[in-house]
Amino acid sequence: MGQLIDRSDFSKKEYRRFNERLADNLSAFRHLLDQKDFGVGSVSYGAELELYIVDKYGQPLPLNQVLQQEQQDHRLTLELNQFNLEYNLDPVFSCADPFSRLGAQMKQAIATLSQAANNHNARIIPIGILPTLEQCHVGMDAITDAPRYHVLAQALREKRGGDFHINIKGQDELDINWKDVTLEGANTSFQYHYRVNPNDFASAFNTAQLVTPLVLALGANSPLFFGQRLWHETRIALFKQSVDCRMEDPLSQRLPARVYFGHGWVRKDVYELFAENVYLFEPLLPICSSENNHQKVMRGEAPSLDELRLHQGSIWSWNRPIYDAADNGHLRIEMRALPAGPSVDNMLVNAALMTGLIEGLKPHIDKILPGLPFRYAEHNFYRAAKHGLDAKLFWPEPSEGTLKELPVVDILRSILVLAEEGLSRINIADNEIKYYLNIVKNGLDARMNGARWQLNMFEKLSKQCDKKDALKELVDRYYFNSVSNKPVHEWSESI
Repeated sequence: MGQLIDRSDFSKKEYRRFNERLADNLSAFRHLLDQKDFGVGSVSYGAELELYIVDKYGQPLPLNQVLQQEQQDHRLTLELNQFNLEYNLDPVFSCADPFSRLGAQMKQAIATLSQAANNHNARIIPIGILPTLEQCHVGMDAITDAPRYHVLAQALREKRGGDFHINIKGQDELDINWKDVTLEGANTSFQYHYRVNPNDFASAFNTAQLVTPLVLALGANSPLFFGQRLWHETRIALFKQSVDCRMEDPLSQRLPARVYFGHGWVRKDVYELFAENVYLFEPLLPICSSENNHQKVMRGEAPSLDELRLHQGSIWSWNRPIYDAADNGHLRIEMRALPAGPSVDNMLVNAALMTGLIEGLKPHIDKILPGLPFRYAEHNFYRAAKHGLDAKLFWPEPSEGTLKELPVVDILRSILVLAEEGLSRINIADNEIKYYLNIVKNGLDARMNGARWQLNMFEKLSKQCDKKDALKELVDRYYFNSVSNKPVHEWSESI
């Protein structure tokens, strides 16, 4: 979705041509995947970190283009709303301390941006949803002045044919209609990328789907939106509803949402996921290239598959398969469910835990999946988003032949040893493993994550002042704790 898009009016002929090109892309992709050595390479780790820009009162500031122009850093990109930025970390290749290396980049990026923001009396905050965000801060006037965002907003609105309906029930309830997609921009995430070899993709992706609810519960950090206490990870519900271009009549609801967890376990390889998106979702932006993808494959080169990747970028699965033509073509899993914040270490903990569980459970995944039909995995995902560390999830016990409903904290404690084994298997250093998994253990013992800390503080602060002042003070305390880089279970809750 980062390519140049400067118009929104397309003819039926252009849509037909784009669909033909999608079919051609899929065919070339199949031939590419069938090549023996395609995509085989070393593990790599990467991430995209989305950030809020706020003033000293915790109010969002529309400064993303100003800061981007000042920094002149190709890794810094704009987001949908003017008060958000995204920093694309340089990939880290196979090494003993990948999470520490990603962390060093993140700390440097946040420090550099914070220094630049300070010149405008602004702050940079990694947080899933800004608690002080109000309805007056979002809307078409908030959209970043870049053609692709206006085009995407218009395309989704036209598909919808009416207002977007947001209904999220938690401790409080939010029920509003919204004219545009800008509520999606309230969400900021830590999108973690992990490279896998094509032959391992199905087992790695299925394992990622299995364990995402566990890591999401641990990492939840978005409990407040428009002053309401909603889900512990409200981003999950808000993103889905804020860009849902289906109307609410029964016929439209039979179609899949463009934001989704999945439609089933992968049976063979990554091709299924790309083909599924072509078959299930209508194109939004039918912009065609002239590249001969089959010719490139025949020459032993990695094709760009421009149409397929553009289409994929307009469909938001929480774990997204990525094809990248770099390094003569490779595959990654982009894990999109994790929020930004609370601290750099907390985000790295989530990445390390995801990686360890994928590698630790992957050898056993074929025995595990028969005990957990996919709809239970999807149920786990939304339950973890709603309840965080208080969630109870379905978990298979292959040795017993049973499916149990267990507290997510107990499940995580029981499989941390597998995460440790998984990280060791890919040659992560012992001190790296110990450091990040100890933060997991301590967080579980304290039953504390970003969502729980925010809710606890909001409750205490609300007893001393009105809601608006409580939210402002909450953001202020969150900011100073975040820059200390202490994991959230070490943050003070005293007033």
